[in-house]
Amino acid sequence: MRTNVVVDDNLMASALKASGLKTKKGAIEEGLKLLVQMQSQKAIKSFRGKLKWSGNLAEMRTDK
Repeated sequence: MRTNVVVDDNLMASALKASGLKTKKGAIEEGLKLLVQMQSQKAIKSFRGKLKWSGNLAEMRTDK
């Protein structure tokens, strides 16, 4: 998808420096991927303490 956006120059420079990416497009795409990943993790965290697990942890461990 093509779009035009106005991004703060200092923010973009910081993002490029921190990420080591060479292009603005790359920085924006990585930022969007990170946003999606973090939102997915937030959704998964909502299940904390609500799921039941059955199994034998001692049997599953391979570093006996």
